[in-house]
Amino acid sequence: MKAMILAAGFGTRLKPYSLLRPKPLFPVLDQPLILRHVEQLRQAGFASILVNCHHLREQIAKLLGGKEEIFLQEESVELGTGGGMRLARDFFGSGPVLVTNGDIFHTIDLARVYEKHCVSGNDVSLVLHDYPRFNNVAVDDELRITGFGGTAAGRKLAFTGIHVLNPGILAVIPPGIFYNIIDCYRHWLQNGARICAQMVQDHFWADMGTPADYLDLHRVLLTKEPFKGTSPFFYGSGVRRPDDLQCRDWVCVGSDAHIGRKCRLNRVVVWDGARVPDGAELEDTIVV
Repeated sequence: MKAMILAAGFGTRLKPYSLLRPKPLFPVLDQPLILRHVEQLRQAGFASILVNCHHLREQIAKLLGGKEEIFLQEESVELGTGGGMRLARDFFGSGPVLVTNGDIFHTIDLARVYEKHCVSGNDVSLVLHDYPRFNNVAVDDELRITGFGGTAAGRKLAFTGIHVLNPGILAVIPPGIFYNIIDCYRHWLQNGARICAQMVQDHFWADMGTPADYLDLHRVLLTKEPFKGTSPFFYGSGVRRPDDLQCRDWVCVGSDAHIGRKCRLNRVVVWDGARVPDGAELEDTIVV
């Protein structure tokens, strides 16, 4: 079983923070998000994992380089989701491959997703759910995809960023150019491929697309079941925090961060190694 994590994007909506780290390396409770993806895929039985990277790719290479059965596809030019997957065809081989966006946080059962695709007869299985903010994939009553975007006919659902595909469909993508995988799927919808939805429910899913989304993910993880622990205040190892620190609602402080004296923090994420100066009063923000 092989999988790919898409980690090459620029994270435009997360600027200026994405100028410092690629989005899949943003820390979530002090752990780079991409390491959670790797762990989930390992637990689901995926033995070989390919990670493509472009923006700030040296950081991803430093974190993942040398890890067993993790393969890096460093892209010197921007190829998009489809272009990156087209470049990975030799790695994929002929069997179905699971592909996941590197900027989502979820509790979806990846092993079940893969197994259902393998017995479905589908050329592509897109994992969809009902998420009104992003509902733009149209399906019919049998969960066949009928189109993408607001004008497509049928019930609208949201793409989770997780899909399983038979690699042969990538042959229509010209090599070495920017290409969106959804355009590949549109082509095959018009040319007889079986592209269907796997509907998932009773899971947690978050898109880490904006600073507000990133902060809200931490709110959920620190204050809502089933994630929350004994405290809504998370401190990584080696954090220097004075006795007069005041925290409200929830706060996440990464490892080796330094918090100055007489600080007040409310709904704040402090990245590992960051410094909060004396007397800072911060709310709804990210400290890097």
